[in-house]
Amino acid sequence: MTLLGEYLFGKSVNKADISRKTGISKSRLSELSRKESAKLKADEIYLIALAIDVPPEEILYKVCGHLKLCKVK
Repeated sequence: MTLLGEYLFGKSVNKADISRKTGISKSRLSELSRKESAKLKADEIYLIALAIDVPPEEILYKVCGHLKLCKVK
């Protein structure tokens, strides 16, 4: 399960409902929730956030909060 998948599972949201509200297909939502190689797009983050009534930065922090800048010498 991906970080997005864990987030959506923790929120107990219905992916079919998200799909209807956003226009993102159920198969794409499943891919984003299960495949680590799936690339989440900014517009998808925004639409999902609108559909589940959370700030987009909450999802962004959950899926990207582990990233750090490279140290420059």
